[in-house]
Amino acid sequence: MIEVVQGGGPLVLGLPHTGTYVPPEIEARLNARGRALADTDWHIERLYDGLVSDVTTVRTPVHRYVIDVNRSPDGESLYPGQNTTGLVPLTDFDGLPIWRDGEVPDADEVEERRVAYHASYHAALAAEMERLRARHGFAILYDCHSIRSRIPFLFDGVLPDLNIGTNGGATCASGIAAAVEAVCRKADGYTSVTNGRFKGGWTTRHYGRPDEGLHAIQMELAQSAYLAAEAPPWTYDENRAETLRATLRTILETLSAWRP
Repeated sequence: MIEVVQGGGPLVLGLPHTGTYVPPEIEARLNARGRALADTDWHIERLYDGLVSDVTTVRTPVHRYVIDVNRSPDGESLYPGQNTTGLVPLTDFDGLPIWRDGEVPDADEVEERRVAYHASYHAALAAEMERLRARHGFAILYDCHSIRSRIPFLFDGVLPDLNIGTNGGATCASGIAAAVEAVCRKADGYTSVTNGRFKGGWTTRHYGRPDEGLHAIQMELAQSAYLAAEAPPWTYDENRAETLRATLRTILETLSAWRP
């Protein structure tokens, strides 16, 4: 079920939250709010499609409400003391329940989903990182995300357009972060921040081991930068998206050309 497109370059794009597939037996247990799937990283696969050649992509079609492959498999919070959602979310990003009364998954079911969906995604991602490290001596994971720019339950105010996450610089060589930051600073009309509200999810933190030749960096985009509106039907805005794609192309070209 995991979708892998292999390239020969050192860059891997992770696509953990673009999927909207929910098995029917699970969908039946979601309430109306849950079935809306509002917390999808809408159109991210389209936004990044074709920006650079010879890149590897790893994507799960399964929605994060089934299981969030960007959370720790043991359920440990990535942001202690802050509102967030878990391995199998109980609420949406607004803090409102997504399951019908009495239908919240128990620990045994969470473990079943972890094995079926979370483990398979990371097995595929780990295999691609290892394949490219063997070929180049290093590999770079660029984890692709997006989120609404205003979510009071998760953060105050308005999110910058481009949110770079390296877990405080721990997940990649300093030159990688600096190169991406430089592109973002020069991007006319966009705001950016490094290790702000989003410092990198479990994927970035897990795979980012620069001393072993494995580098990881997360990009959380504000959906206002490429959607017509941050509300259903989550319409892709061609003009906004093409403008943003120019900046994203430069970022990916820079990462593809980076060498230790």
